[in-house]
Amino acid sequence: MKLIHVLGLIPFIGMLGGLPFANKVQTFVFGLPFLLFWIVLWVVLTSVVMALVNYLDPANREGEA
Repeated sequence: MKLIHVLGLIPFIGMLGGLPFANKVQTFVFGLPFLLFWIVLWVVLTSVVMALVNYLDPANREGEA
């Protein structure tokens, strides 16, 4: 698989694969229950990963020349 495809899978695995494990923790982070913090964290990380995919995608580099 290409690197951009693997990077695209990371948020999917982190959000859906990690929910059962994050749901077992009964603590608060920044005043949020851990499960809500986990979801918000992955929403932000998804934006970062997709920006990285956009930067690494060779189709976006053709117009720069």
